[in-house]
Amino acid sequence: MPVPQTTSAEAFERYVGGKCLRVGSGEAWRDIKAWTIALPRIVDVLHLPSVSEPFLAWTISGEVEFQERESKGPWITQRLTKGSFFLTSGGAPYDCRWKAVTPEPFESMAVFIALPLLQRAMEEVFGDDAVHAQLRSISAFTDVALNSLMERVHEELMRRHASPLFLQGIAQAIAIHLARNYAETVKESHSGSPSLPGFKLRQISNWMAEHMAEDFNLDQLAVQAGVSKFYFIRLFKNAMGVSPSRYLLKLRMDEARRLLRETKRSVVDVALDVGYANPSHFARFFRRETGLSPSDYRQQR
Repeated sequence: MPVPQTTSAEAFERYVGGKCLRVGSGEAWRDIKAWTIALPRIVDVLHLPSVSEPFLAWTISGEVEFQERESKGPWITQRLTKGSFFLTSGGAPYDCRWKAVTPEPFESMAVFIALPLLQRAMEEVFGDDAVHAQLRSISAFTDVALNSLMERVHEELMRRHASPLFLQGIAQAIAIHLARNYAETVKESHSGSPSLPGFKLRQISNWMAEHMAEDFNLDQLAVQAGVSKFYFIRLFKNAMGVSPSRYLLKLRMDEARRLLRETKRSVVDVALDVGYANPSHFARFFRRETGLSPSDYRQQR
C-alpha cells in the first residue's frame, strides 16, 4: 500500500509489515498503546511514515543486522538482540532494512505513550522549561529499568483482560523514565526564533482544549498571548512545532478517538462534540489523521 509521509499511532502498525500477534485495546490502553508483531527474517527496504507520538520498539526475540537511514542518507548499521530498544521521537519518515542472523523468530513490541501524559512527565521533570524539552531519538540501546517496565506491559498485553489501573501506573512510570533519562531542553528553536513562555503556552493550550468544539478564533488566542495575530502564529509554531489551527485539529481528533472508543455516541454526535457541524467534513479529517473512517476506527477494539 502507498506509504504516507505521516500517520497516527493507531495506523502506524499497518506500515510495519509482518504479522500482528497482539494489540492492546479498550479502556485499559488509553494512556499507552502497544502491540506485538512477528517480523520477516529478511526485509530489503521498508519505508516508515513519521508519527507525532514518540514511541519505543523493543526486541522480544531474535537477533538481526538492522540498518536505517533518513532522507536517502547513508545506512547506519546496528545489531539488534533480545532486549534492544529503539526510541523514536518523531520527525521525518525513514527507511530501514534487516536480516536475521539467528534461527529464532524476530518479534518486537511497539509502545506509544499518549502525548498528554508525556507532557505531564516533562513538566514534572523540567518545570517551566518543559516547553523546551524533547526526547532524543536513540537506536539499538539497552536499559535494564526500561526493559523491566516493558516486560510488565507485555504481560498485560497477553492477559485476557488488562488492568486499567496497573497500565496507567506503568505508562506513568515509562513517561517519567523517558523524561528523566532521554530528554533534553533546547532553549532555541531550530530557526533561532523566540517562542511563547511555558506558562503562557500551557494557559493557551489548556484553553484550546476546553473550547475545542467552538469555532477557531485566532484573534482571541492572540489577545491571550498579548501579541499580534501574525506574531502569535510564529511564536506558537516555534514552541509546538505546528500551527495553532493544526494543533486544534489534533486536539479534536484525539478527543474524537477517545469518544469513539469509550462511548456509544453516534458518529454524528461525536462530530458535533469536537466542533464539526458537518459529519462529512469530520469524517474526511478523521480519515486523513488516522487512516480509518470513524466507524472503522470504533470497530477496532
